[in-house]
Amino acid sequence: MLVSRPCLGVEMGGKAAGEMREAILGLMRGPGYGPATLRDLIRQLRVPRERRNEFKRVLREMLSEEEVARVDRKRYAAATGVETVTGRLQRNPRGFGFVTPDRGGRDIFVPARGIGDLMDGDRVALRVVREGAEGRTRGEVLRVLERSRRRVVGIYRSRGGARGPGTVEAFDRLFEAGILVPEGAAGPAEDGMVVGVEITRPPGEGRPATGRVVERLGHPDGPGTDLRAIVLKYDLREEFPADVLDQIEPIPDRVTAGESASREDFRELPIVTIDGETAMDFDDAVCVRRAERGAYELQVHIADVAHYVAAGTPLDREAYERGTSVYFPGTAIPMLPHKLSGGICSLKPGVDRLVQSCLMTIDRGGEVASYRFAQGIIRSAARMTYTDVAKILVDRDPGVSERHRALVPTFRLMEELCGVLNERRRRRGSIDFDLPEPELILAATGEMTGIVALQRNVAHRLIEEFMLAANETVARHLFKARVPSMYRIHERPDPKRVADFDRVAQAFGYGLPPPFESIEPAAFQAMTAELKGKPEERFLSRLMLRAMKQARYSEARDIHFGLATSCYTHFTSPIRRYPDLVVHRILKRVLHGGPMSPGERRSLEAFLPEAALHASRMERNADAAENEMIAWKQMAFMSDRLGEEFEAFIVAVHPYGFFAELDDLFVDGLVRHETLADDRYRFHERKQILKGERHGRVFKLGDRVRVRVDRVNRFLLQIDFSLAGQPSPAHRGRKAGGGRRASGGGRPRR
Repeated sequence: MLVSRPCLGVEMGGKAAGEMREAILGLMRGPGYGPATLRDLIRQLRVPRERRNEFKRVLREMLSEEEVARVDRKRYAAATGVETVTGRLQRNPRGFGFVTPDRGGRDIFVPARGIGDLMDGDRVALRVVREGAEGRTRGEVLRVLERSRRRVVGIYRSRGGARGPGTVEAFDRLFEAGILVPEGAAGPAEDGMVVGVEITRPPGEGRPATGRVVERLGHPDGPGTDLRAIVLKYDLREEFPADVLDQIEPIPDRVTAGESASREDFRELPIVTIDGETAMDFDDAVCVRRAERGAYELQVHIADVAHYVAAGTPLDREAYERGTSVYFPGTAIPMLPHKLSGGICSLKPGVDRLVQSCLMTIDRGGEVASYRFAQGIIRSAARMTYTDVAKILVDRDPGVSERHRALVPTFRLMEELCGVLNERRRRRGSIDFDLPEPELILAATGEMTGIVALQRNVAHRLIEEFMLAANETVARHLFKARVPSMYRIHERPDPKRVADFDRVAQAFGYGLPPPFESIEPAAFQAMTAELKGKPEERFLSRLMLRAMKQARYSEARDIHFGLATSCYTHFTSPIRRYPDLVVHRILKRVLHGGPMSPGERRSLEAFLPEAALHASRMERNADAAENEMIAWKQMAFMSDRLGEEFEAFIVAVHPYGFFAELDDLFVDGLVRHETLADDRYRFHERKQILKGERHGRVFKLGDRVRVRVDRVNRFLLQIDFSLAGQPSPAHRGRKAGGGRRASGGGRPRR
């Protein structure tokens, strides 16, 4: 069927421009229209030659007024009347990409022809096109909203002397073909050094990327090179600007008499901090006392960072930009300067500190029967570690118990309340992933010397329960007060991902109840309970986590699926998370400032959506940086173990082989299809198995295998294994066929 097109070839008089706009929008919003180039628009609208300059001017005006949007840099479409989404692009080495929506939801496919010169990490606006009965979506890029500032890191190889030309072997799968550095663009690079590169032209069909060297980071095995590389790649902010340092200079190192006079005094109570041995900041302290009728009084005291960081100041703006502290093995990049994060805001023992306090009365069923908030002052009685608290409560260690004799009854009461709160969460369906986490053991030089499994003990659990209770109490209070606020949300999982996970789980005798569109957290909770202590627990729990969406910040209250609650926020870590600082300010305003004026409310409502989006992005950036640093350490560690054999289990199966994760080291690697010398193996997609054609041997998810370390690719953060007992393959630099980085474990951020 032909679509009737308007014609601009007639005289329009004084209304020409207006009618030209109408004709353009009529065409773009009409049935059968697809994004068109300027030439196509002129042809379809039959614009006379003498009016084409006017037509271009009108189109530019419509573009600037966002009536029309640019697609793929050359084509145009109406900006209204179509579904648009904003998000970050993840570019695939093969040219296509996926955009992760800012507001959550399934990733949107962008075909290679629509990528153009877009780079990994660019934030774009998409026109969404739905295809197929299953609702699979693809997107067409309308415009670039924000260019990624990330740099590519790799080793420089000179081919023409000091000034180039040369190439960079990138630590990034997107640039497996290397990055060309033209003559004069090598900057400070030296042959064999790790450098940071700014991409000037992205890779294209059959051609590598081009870039210029912007920083020399050191020798590949030099101390601190890995940290400098990660900082550059993820655009992390190490140093604080001069105006921030000037602002914090007059902040006192101790609480003054004037500050403490107006505060509720909690200094005589047995309040303690409980953290890991290597914790670098202490922003939460707790106390539990017996209340009437078998109830409990839970006090959660949080560092009053808002007292020192006023909104709109240079310090506040820097904290906003950072969004979160970033934690690496043995070091950290803090959100706030050390004078605050490790000084006046840190709840160290034996010194006065200002706090915002959430004081809850919790009944025997774990419900918060009543609560109140206070601007307080505390003096922590002890800086406790998870290990020492566990020694008191679980091991009944006489030495540790004697050393903290006055606090032992408080710890026993904490353990009791922890059980009550955990049981309440269990009843409502909250999901607990209680898996061992990898902890890297480092030498004084920063070199990794080993990995141990860090098990969560009762002390971890009781602090987690207390923080969850405080966060939920604050969220509900602010929601009931009907003020704009920031929430922590975790949307329902994608039904397709749940179905994919369920197929794997069924192979092990487990299953989730359909329909998956309306699945409840309790279903996952029941499976985690079933898995407890089973050989497949670690493997299936990881897959379960991957089936779920990532938690994020939002200005709108919504469910937190993992916690099975409808109202949740982050309040308990303002030293290291900017959203917590925002929530502290709002809570203070509600408690002590009277009703919000309309102007105040409008200002907050305008600020919160972008702040939530930015905080979510910075959290994910920090996660990626932390994980990559661990992978760098793992690669260096495994490079010294070539030829060694380890017990492992299969975590993914593909046509080109399978990935196996080492039991004790939390490192995975690829066993390539062609190294399985005992048979010819075929991939069965529906069953997700590799099966031998002659002997029928099967490799499937969760199978136990013994592997040998054959190759470590420190550029692409990949490891090649082969099965123990089979001949070691002669690798010839083949591509990893979709391989993935070695990775450690890790708990989801609530």
